[in-house]
Amino acid sequence: MMQTKKRKIINDPVFGFISIPTETLYDIIQHPYMQRLTRIKQLGLSSFVYPGTQHTRFQHSLGAMHLMGEAIRQLRWMGADINAEEEEAALAAILLHDIGHAPFSHVLENSLVSGISHEEISSLMMEEISREMPACLPMAISIFKGTYPKYFLHQLVSGQLDMDRLDYLRRDSFYAGVTEGSIGSAQIIRMLDLFEGRLVVQEKGVYSIEKFLLARRLMYWQVYLHKTSIAAEELLIHVLSRAKELTLAGHHLFASPSLQFFLNQKIVKDDFYRSPEVLHNYVNLDDSDIVSAIKVWIVYPDIILSTLSNAFINRRLFKVSILRKPMDNLEIERLNERYATYFGITKEEGRYFWAEEQVANEIYAANEDGIKIKYKNGDLKDITDASDMFNLDMLSKEATKLYLCYLPVND
Repeated sequence: MMQTKKRKIINDPVFGFISIPTETLYDIIQHPYMQRLTRIKQLGLSSFVYPGTQHTRFQHSLGAMHLMGEAIRQLRWMGADINAEEEEAALAAILLHDIGHAPFSHVLENSLVSGISHEEISSLMMEEISREMPACLPMAISIFKGTYPKYFLHQLVSGQLDMDRLDYLRRDSFYAGVTEGSIGSAQIIRMLDLFEGRLVVQEKGVYSIEKFLLARRLMYWQVYLHKTSIAAEELLIHVLSRAKELTLAGHHLFASPSLQFFLNQKIVKDDFYRSPEVLHNYVNLDDSDIVSAIKVWIVYPDIILSTLSNAFINRRLFKVSILRKPMDNLEIERLNERYATYFGITKEEGRYFWAEEQVANEIYAANEDGIKIKYKNGDLKDITDASDMFNLDMLSKEATKLYLCYLPVND
């Protein structure tokens, strides 16, 4: 890194040199909440399928910040009024947009806490940082939440053509070694414009947007919703759920203090707002807390926890079958009984060895915040109307798959 005071240039494998333009942004990057993202992988358990996906949410956040800077320069060139304070706030907002993510993506949201999304936790963490460095954070939070008057800045942070998506498609496909997500982010940004205070795309950018939407659809099935990644995620959820059930029943399991905090009690959304201790322990959790605990649980005397932990650490993952319809009660009863007989457990406990999971792939929603194409004559059309791609309207329809994930055992 090259340094001038607190300004730095970082060499990024995807975009080349990324500049951190102000001291405030540098201070945000140095904050412990932000540095925590260096210990959380961007794609969670996708490395079970694509070993190269070891990149972190920190890298993604820097990339998204870089693209935000490019987008602001483009909009200014098109005549948008964006002052220096707003630029810094927008850069801070995108830099912090993923700060509330839990270890292994959404696994923690489905096992140790309930009723609160990572976006809500991000807002809470941004408020905490704002108390320490108030310079641009109040405006950044307003942009993040969509309450700032210049709504297009929020669209750049969280919209259907935001800098978050433009970065993760290129970055994730790069590290996964697949071509499906390779999009022309620079070309898309050069096509951005404003219409009545909303983000739009110039007419000549239609084909770039078509490729962007198709890339999202392919990346979701190829990488994000790959059946093996789903199986690994379900296995991890069951490991943590069993650990929590045992802890609440009085068992003492090895865990870091922060993980122990979430194992020892039921945490819901209101707890994050009532007790600073909840957020404090949450931000102390990263991927290493989870992995180190599971490695120890392999030898715990509970057959369910030890079997599942061993399967996770040594990649003996759930197998996956595609279901045409949800299983009925008789099929569920037989499945539970099979595991109960094999492991010598109750039929109710048999549920830990399988999961029925429906995954949805919805790439685009044609609504008020949809991607609008601006024509030279002043007309405005949604991308689904502007495109002549035969099946583009299909991208706006939700595609679902129903999986049965199960641990294979010999009868």
